[in-house]
Amino acid sequence: MARLGIRNTLTAVRESQPGIYLDGGALGEILLPGKFIPRTLRIRDTIEVFVYRDSEDRLVATTETPLACVGEFACMRVKDIHERAGAFLDWGLSKDLLLPYREQRPHVQVGEKVVVKVLHDTETDRVIATALITQHFSRTKPEYAVDQEVDLLVFETSELGCSVIVEHAHRGLIYNSSLASPLEVGTHVRGFVQEVREDGKIDLRLDRSGYERVAPLTEQILEALAKAGGRLNFDDSSSPDAIRARFHTSKKAFKQALGALFKARKITFLSPGIELTKQA
Repeated sequence: MARLGIRNTLTAVRESQPGIYLDGGALGEILLPGKFIPRTLRIRDTIEVFVYRDSEDRLVATTETPLACVGEFACMRVKDIHERAGAFLDWGLSKDLLLPYREQRPHVQVGEKVVVKVLHDTETDRVIATALITQHFSRTKPEYAVDQEVDLLVFETSELGCSVIVEHAHRGLIYNSSLASPLEVGTHVRGFVQEVREDGKIDLRLDRSGYERVAPLTEQILEALAKAGGRLNFDDSSSPDAIRARFHTSKKAFKQALGALFKARKITFLSPGIELTKQA
């Protein structure tokens, strides 16, 4: 059976003037409008689609991909404000996503970017958004391993650090002291679990700790050197932002990796830059 607000694999059952109808099981037939029909689709073929309700409350399917499905978090831009209904968000589909006034605190403004969770509102049987995200974190105990790589979305910043949503489920924190440069609300990154505390709080980093962090990074640097002909204009004096943009790591980790490569006699320092040694 098709489910509202997520991607479904459905079977094409019949053609019509506006498009092709798909078998939605208990939800009945669901229209896939003509503009979304692949040329190769035939009756009895299956196709992956996202199912939602259009402005006239009809179930429709689309091959477009939303920024988030039901149960997921994302950062979306406010496109319009309706005097009675709420705000409408750009979530990557032709039809915008409603953020009702009751799900806002404070009220958002046009052009603003807001982190929301996508919900299935069972009262209206529609897909909506909520900005009251702290009420929608998982209450199950986090079971992440130290140094496990996880998906992160920044939803709040403070003097202490960046509060993030971990794997669309739990709340976590990246301390400012571990960041080479500040992260903005709405930033989506991959990170690593530093510690899961007894109270369920999760501390995170943007790169692995200790040797596990340095070892893969040394391989990245050697590979980059090889592709660049043996020389790179990066060294321990490069800016944190430049290092983060090129190697997706902190300056501290980058310096540790350079030190390991230098001790292994695989690189030399050119001041500025680094170079592969002949034995490397």
